[in-house]
Amino acid sequence: MRGGVGSYAPMSAEVTIAIVEDDDITRAALVARLATEPRFSMLFEAERLSVARAQLDNAIPDVLIVDLGLPDGSGLELISEVATKTPDAAILVLTVFGDEEKLIRAFERGARGYLLKDETSIGLVDAIDQLLAGGAPISPAIARYLIQHLLREQAAIAVDESPPGRTLGQDLHPDSRLSAREIEVLRLAARGYNHAEVARLLALSTHTVASYTRRIYEKLEVHSRAEALFEANRLGLIDQQDG
Repeated sequence: MRGGVGSYAPMSAEVTIAIVEDDDITRAALVARLATEPRFSMLFEAERLSVARAQLDNAIPDVLIVDLGLPDGSGLELISEVATKTPDAAILVLTVFGDEEKLIRAFERGARGYLLKDETSIGLVDAIDQLLAGGAPISPAIARYLIQHLLREQAAIAVDESPPGRTLGQDLHPDSRLSAREIEVLRLAARGYNHAEVARLLALSTHTVASYTRRIYEKLEVHSRAEALFEANRLGLIDQQDG
């Protein structure tokens, strides 16, 4: 029974769970582990993306446990579909070490937890409880990777703070001049690209692009994309061909 984030009552409410995992041994071990908890009810188990989609057409579980590498597609697709249909779905990624490059994309698409397969024997039930209480369970090794990733991006942003070589307009205060990367983001926005597309083109995460966008708004003293593009054009920060 779905109670929503933060309303989880572990001893009184039945929690429906679905598992999407292509490895038979791993899937069987997960089912066996969850069967020891009377409050958990297995809604379905699936070994392929297509099978999971068919099952999810009938019902959405309280907790979806999904592997990223499936024989007929990526678990990222399933995460997006479920999160779009049910924004409060508790989605837990279960994967092998080495899928870290998909970490940010999984969270961006709606995952709320990320476990390595070799840690599920000791952390699966706790992870589910954390999810349903509004938490975000992450394996320690994954947490370290995430911190390192964010530090690298912050370092890249700091480097981009150095003033670009070109003049950025006489009306813009020197302390508020846009960095070369911020102008790059602005020009792509002027061409109609959204955050996700800008992130892909510049090999950044959407979170980083959003940070650049906030800083552009602050420096140009605007509150919307349209205002930012108008002001940037007035100051000569973007060319006519960018629009």
